[in-house]
Amino acid sequence: MQAERPARKVLARRSLLHRLDTLRRQRKRIVFTNGCFDLIHPGHVRYLRVARRLGDVLVVGLNSDASVRRLKGPARPLVPQHDRCEVVAALEMVDYVTVFDQDTPYELIKQVQPDVLVKGGDWKPDDIVGADIVRARGGVVRSLRFAPGYSTTRLVEGIVKKSRVDSRESRGRK
Repeated sequence: MQAERPARKVLARRSLLHRLDTLRRQRKRIVFTNGCFDLIHPGHVRYLRVARRLGDVLVVGLNSDASVRRLKGPARPLVPQHDRCEVVAALEMVDYVTVFDQDTPYELIKQVQPDVLVKGGDWKPDDIVGADIVRARGGVVRSLRFAPGYSTTRLVEGIVKKSRVDSRESRGRK
């Protein structure tokens, strides 16, 4: 698929569904995944690259700011949804990004009707939200291995820890 500018890759639900109908008529295989993608790290990039190889078009459902707060707590997201959309859409392997406000992407998956549904290795295929929808259409549900050592939560904890150390050291120099 031809690379599009990031802004053209972030679509409202209605526009996304229209675009996917066109791609389906062209017999394109649609892959769907979702997440918060709060701080993009190499684990995300590797995961999305593998997900994209499973089909012709990769659609990413991005949790809204309100959804992230409900799932991760009041201190998250670190990056606002508009900016998270821009960053995810800028990745070459991502074809489309759309935002959902629910705690799970079930309704979005029901509308998108992907051929392949993908989540990270912490999910068993049978436990992936929307697996029933995809399998009912004869689609595939995959759980992809995590790149070890990468986690947004772990990154945040490391930043906080380093900030505390740096703060103590700078107070000690005064």
